[in-house]
Amino acid sequence: MNQHIPAVIARLKEQLRAADQAFWPELARAAASTREFDVRMQLLTLLRRACAAGLTAPPPRATLRLAMVGGYTLQPLGGLVELSLRSADLEPRVFTGEYDNHMAEILRSDSALYEFDPQIVFILPPEQRCAFTGGFGAPLPEQRRAVEGHRDELLELCRVVHERSRAEILLANYLLPERFDPGAARTRTLAADYSFRKAVNLELGLAAPSYVHICDLEFLGARRGGLASRDERMWFESKQIGSAALLVDIADEIAQLTRALRHSPKKVLVCDLDQTLWGGVVGDDGIEGVELGNTSPRGEAFKAFQAYLAALKDRGVLLAAVTKNEPEVATAMVEGHPEMVLRMRDFVAFKAGWGPKSDSLKEIASELRLGLDSFVFIDDNPAEIEIVRQFAPEVTGILLGPDPSEFRAVVADSRLFEPRAITAEDQARTRQYQEEAARTALAGSATDMDSYLRSLEMEATITALAEQDVPRAAQLINKSNQFNLTTVRRTEAQMLAMIGSTSHVCLTVRLRDRFGDYGLICVVVLALAAETIEIDTWLMSCRVLNRQVEEETLNAIVRRAAARGAKTVSGRYVATPKNKMVRDLYPRLGFAPHAQQDSESVYRLSTADYRRKPTWIRVKGEAGT
Repeated sequence: MNQHIPAVIARLKEQLRAADQAFWPELARAAASTREFDVRMQLLTLLRRACAAGLTAPPPRATLRLAMVGGYTLQPLGGLVELSLRSADLEPRVFTGEYDNHMAEILRSDSALYEFDPQIVFILPPEQRCAFTGGFGAPLPEQRRAVEGHRDELLELCRVVHERSRAEILLANYLLPERFDPGAARTRTLAADYSFRKAVNLELGLAAPSYVHICDLEFLGARRGGLASRDERMWFESKQIGSAALLVDIADEIAQLTRALRHSPKKVLVCDLDQTLWGGVVGDDGIEGVELGNTSPRGEAFKAFQAYLAALKDRGVLLAAVTKNEPEVATAMVEGHPEMVLRMRDFVAFKAGWGPKSDSLKEIASELRLGLDSFVFIDDNPAEIEIVRQFAPEVTGILLGPDPSEFRAVVADSRLFEPRAITAEDQARTRQYQEEAARTALAGSATDMDSYLRSLEMEATITALAEQDVPRAAQLINKSNQFNLTTVRRTEAQMLAMIGSTSHVCLTVRLRDRFGDYGLICVVVLALAAETIEIDTWLMSCRVLNRQVEEETLNAIVRRAAARGAKTVSGRYVATPKNKMVRDLYPRLGFAPHAQQDSESVYRLSTADYRRKPTWIRVKGEAGT
């Protein structure tokens, strides 16, 4: 046990006795700092006492209704999940189903599961039923059909839950058997439990629809170790899925998946160069003197770390560099060393100089039009990490340490860059930002804004939301903060529900110009009524700010409203600390003030009086015709 834990527990008890609100952040920090089951259970007991005593956590906290059903006893797992979610600044309400009653709870439309009205449902299917029953001698096609049949049964349960509740689904896959039996035969047939479950797990991940998110117990078991994840006595005595340590792992994974549904991963990884991408100081050692490449273990580790960063870039993470070096020296190293994996083309920003790195980070954020809270800064020097923490506190800092063989593990296990889905826009993101630099250069040479916009030769496609665009639309909705009128967040499941809805319509905007394709850059959700169309959600990527996309989007909204016979279009602006750039958007576009209350302003626009706003964008698509 961490030597500080007893003191932390004592302090929490004292805060609870005094009804001190400091109890809640202290509890969250304690839960996040330990993975020991016994300590988590002590913290859970204190949590229960605080709730019973009426000590409520201070706002603002988002509430969350999470239901858990499955083929195991779901306590204390449910309590551990609640504790983990509270560490993520959520106010959870957790429903736990009865032992091995999940089929009835899912299939009966009047069950307590649906009365709970969950936002997220966690399904933990029993591994005892994930087995091939035809014998080792059965033909391989029969074994494969059994795998596919089991996959389809589980995904059908997910479909029923989603259809009845509109909840996101967290589906656990299966732990793999950890004993030797049947030996090497396990690799020769799907009839062995090990191979059958492994095949089912793979099929589940490949076939799961966007509203199903796999809670990967196979990975958690492998990470902790098969034998350490099992506790047969716990199964026979209380029908637990595994060891106490595994329960903590599962609880934290459920909380991580839940956080990922509500918050996007970080967007930008900014790295130091010396002792981070290579060993040594290039300004002192010269290109020929640094450690990089396959001629030494350390050099090979640095090269492998660069390869990992390149893989992150291919997933949509933007790479940038800040270094205390002469610009020409740093550039010569990146472009000239034969073992470099990363080249200048891989970075969307490259700052070399002698000023504070915190200032360089702010410059990059301004150039990319991204918030500093979407940045991660990695460095081997603790002093640099501390300076950034003090002067750019929104940036998440990661100290790499002295051993380059550990760099990849440190960044990977931070879990800051885990994607929910990898869209085409993600894979093209570095190219898009480099194209934006070319546009900026053109803007600098243009004589006026009008001629600049005309020279871009822009084309927009404005259409109703299509199923294939749901992952990207949900990604934008959950990460856009600056150009976002209401900052209403929605899950992929909620976005899917809008396709074919009679109460709402979702429009998407794609934009391209002569430099390249921006991809899907704008999402609008309209609430439909007889007389008024309300703009429930309007958000846009800041990369296309001042490109007349706002005007052309409004043209499409009014066309849609007029076609439905609506007399007015209503828009809300809900002020947040990050969306000040759009506080005057509606007045600028011709809306008249209608109501004002606290941080919310309502504006209205007459469809009869509206005149199409001229732009230099050629529009195509059903909403733009």
